[in-house]
Amino acid sequence: MRRLHVYILIGMLLIMQSAFGQKTLSLDDCKQLAFKNNAKSKISKLEIEVSRQVKKSAFTNYFPSISAGGMMWGAQKNLMEIQTAGGDLPVYDGNPANLASATQYAYFPSTTTGLMKKGTIGFVNAIQPVFMGGRIYYGNKLAALGETVADDKDKMTTNEISLKTEEQYWQIVSLREKANTINAYETLLRRLLNQVEDAFNHGVTTKNDVLKVRVKLNEVLLNKSKLENGTRLAEMAFCQYIGIPFDSTMIFKDSLAINGIPQSYYVEKNEALKQRTEYSLLEKSVEAERLQTKIKLGEYLPQVAVGANEMYMKLDDAESRTLGMVFGTVSVPISSWWSGSHELEERSIKEEIAKNNFKDNSELLTLQIEKAWQDLSDSYKQYLLCLDSKGQAEENMKVNDDSFKNGVINISDLLESKAMLQQTQDQLTDAKASYATKLSLYLQITGR
Repeated sequence: MRRLHVYILIGMLLIMQSAFGQKTLSLDDCKQLAFKNNAKSKISKLEIEVSRQVKKSAFTNYFPSISAGGMMWGAQKNLMEIQTAGGDLPVYDGNPANLASATQYAYFPSTTTGLMKKGTIGFVNAIQPVFMGGRIYYGNKLAALGETVADDKDKMTTNEISLKTEEQYWQIVSLREKANTINAYETLLRRLLNQVEDAFNHGVTTKNDVLKVRVKLNEVLLNKSKLENGTRLAEMAFCQYIGIPFDSTMIFKDSLAINGIPQSYYVEKNEALKQRTEYSLLEKSVEAERLQTKIKLGEYLPQVAVGANEMYMKLDDAESRTLGMVFGTVSVPISSWWSGSHELEERSIKEEIAKNNFKDNSELLTLQIEKAWQDLSDSYKQYLLCLDSKGQAEENMKVNDDSFKNGVINISDLLESKAMLQQTQDQLTDAKASYATKLSLYLQITGR
């Protein structure tokens, strides 16, 4: 008796260990893991950071440009030499009236004066742009637009990952539901096989009936093996996509269910269009072309700046000097006007192209919304048909089961009715999975 208690305790511990070791995942859990671990999501976040740095860099153009430099040298010879010719210099007696008619002279020899044999020079320049044709202003607006574009692209990436996660999640859930269906079908066939073999042993039926059931059971076992292999591969691919180690014991918390009719999710397509991230990106593409045209125009306008300079000099053995000055500059790109008109015309054409792309792609997005709605409606109709077919197949199998027990129909008719029930159950599972995926897609492309 004590040994029996030990066995029971060991069995309970093994069951508890298995239960605690299982990982339960909801659909939201899987989405969060995918957002965190998926490579596309990581790259998208990095691209947002890049756009932020570009925006910060563009803002620094509002501030002065400061530069500093200097040099020291020691030359083998003087860099500059000043020669003074010799000659007679009048002797000046102090009376200005006698200077022009001086009669005495002093000899002055020729001399050579050397300069800049050694020296030190240092300077600091600061230039503040005042007007640059609007290039700094529009460049900052373009950089800010680039940041919002990166955010929109990240939303699109998130939507893509979310949709693919749902597709794979519901695929695995549907495969597991099919596994339950085929297991129940296998149980029915094994029970039927026992009944037919017992009937054959008592001479009530033929060997052919036994073989028919065995053939059908073998067919189910083969399909079961294929289903298990397919489910395992789907689970491995799903784990890789959401970035977790493969675990064959993991439990999927959510089940396939139809909650509400499609009409409860409907939204008018023109209203939904404006909520789409893709529509926002199309608008921004037109705005980006307009800003680039403004920047190009600024290249042909006058440019004004003010600045200040501070310089330190020490040449040869002279005392050091510090010099400061302020200045202003005006630059007019006259020669650039020759090609500027053509480049501005090019920008105008590119703006027109962007507007045409916006119109065309907006219409395509509207068609996509309409198609998604039709697909959702059709998948719901398919679900209703499959639900009705399953009910009829259940009723048909019940009638055939009673008829077989009463000897009204043969084993082939009974097997056919059981196979039909299993087929309609699988079709219903596929219809529910399809509806769940179509609903997720419709919600996404209507901006929800």
